[in-house]
Amino acid sequence: MTTLLILTVLVLGLLVVLRLSRVADLTRELRGLREERITERENRISGRLMWAFGAIYLILFTWMPIHFHEVFLPPAASTQGVLIDQLYDINWVVLGIVFFGTNIALFWFAGKYYHRDGKRAYWYPHNDKLEMIWTIVPTIVLVAGIIYGIIVWNRITAPVAPGTMQVEMYSKQFDWTFRYPGKDGKLGATDFRLITSDNPLGIVTRKSLSDRLATLKQESAQATADREAQAATLPTSSLEDRDADIAHINRMIERLMGLQKLMEDDIKANGANSAYMHGADDKVTKEFHLPVDTDVELLMRSQDVIHSAYLPHMRAQMNTVPGMTTRMHLKPTITTDSMRVMTNNPEFDYILMCNKVCGISHYNMQAPLTVEAAGAFKVWNIMLPVFEKAGSPAPAATAEATPAEGTEETSGTN
Repeated sequence: MTTLLILTVLVLGLLVVLRLSRVADLTRELRGLREERITERENRISGRLMWAFGAIYLILFTWMPIHFHEVFLPPAASTQGVLIDQLYDINWVVLGIVFFGTNIALFWFAGKYYHRDGKRAYWYPHNDKLEMIWTIVPTIVLVAGIIYGIIVWNRITAPVAPGTMQVEMYSKQFDWTFRYPGKDGKLGATDFRLITSDNPLGIVTRKSLSDRLATLKQESAQATADREAQAATLPTSSLEDRDADIAHINRMIERLMGLQKLMEDDIKANGANSAYMHGADDKVTKEFHLPVDTDVELLMRSQDVIHSAYLPHMRAQMNTVPGMTTRMHLKPTITTDSMRVMTNNPEFDYILMCNKVCGISHYNMQAPLTVEAAGAFKVWNIMLPVFEKAGSPAPAATAEATPAEGTEETSGTN
C-alpha cells in the first residue's frame, strides 16, 4: 500500500510540473514573448541552479561510499592483498583529484558564465604552454601509475621459494576440486587421458596408468566382439562408426603405452625425484583449506573451458586454462574465525568463485575457503584419504610403446 501511495504522489507531482510548464508557455504567449527568447534573469537562475546541482551532486558522491562502506570488501586477508589495496587506493586518489577538479570547474563555469545580452565570449583559440601542461602532466601521472602497477605485479607474481607448499585448484563446469601433496610434500604428475570417475584429476602413477590401460583394452576387445557379432545385420554406415570408435580406443591405448614408457624412463633417470613418484600419496578433496601465515603456491588447471579462480578477500585472481598449468601464490594473514569477529558476522566464509562466464551454471561455481591455524590445518590434512593407499599394486611397464605420442600431452608438477 505504501508503494502504491508513493507512486501516486510521484505521478501527481509529474502532472503538476507539466501543467505549470504549460501555464508558463501561455503566460509567455500573452506577454508577446517568443518561445526561443530566454531572458537574462532566466539564464542567471539556471546558472545558480547549476551551482546548487553541482554542490548536491558532489556531496552525495562523497556521502555514498562513506555511508555504504559496510557493503565493501573487508580488509585484505593476504600479504599480496595489502599490496593490491595500496595500488587501488593510489588510483582512487588520482581519479578523485581529476574527478573533483573537472566537475567543480564544469559547474563553476556553467554557473558563472551564463548568457548575458550584449556580452560575447572571449576568443581564446590557442595556447602552447597550456596544451603542453595538460599533455605532459597526465602522461607523467599515467606512466608513474603503470610503473608502480608493474612493480606490484612483479612482487605478487615473483617465483616462490623452494619448498613452498603447493595446492592444486582444478576447475570444470561447474565446480572445483583440490589436491594437496602427501608426506613427500610434492604433487605428482597428471595427464588428462587418465581422468575417470575414480581419478578425477588424472593423477599419473604406475597403478592408475595400468588400470586405465586395462580398462581401455577391455573396451576395445568388447567393442570389437560386438562389431563382429553384428557385422551381418548392421548397415555399412554403422559398421564404419564402430570401426572409428575402435580405432579411437586403440589410439588411446597406444598413446598411454607411450606415456607408460616415458614414465618408466623418467623414474629410471630421476629416481625418487621423478614427478611420477609423487602422485600416490596426493590427497584429492572438494574442501578448500589453507594455513594462516604460510606461503602457498596455487597451481590451476581446467578440464573443459577457461575458468577464472577468484579469491576476492585475498585480492587474487588467475585464469585456469585447459592444457596448461597457471600459477599464483599468496600468504593468508587472517583466519576465518578472526574475520568472523572482525566483520561481526558469525556466518562469514572466504569464498572461491569463477570470475569468467563459463556456462549456464557459472553463477553457482563457488567453493568456501577455510583459513585456519597451522595446527588445525595439519589435523585436517592428515584426515584426508590418499589417492592410493600404501601397499597398492604398482606394476611396471611391460609393453612396448611409442613415447613420442604420449610426451606432448603429459603435464606434471613437482
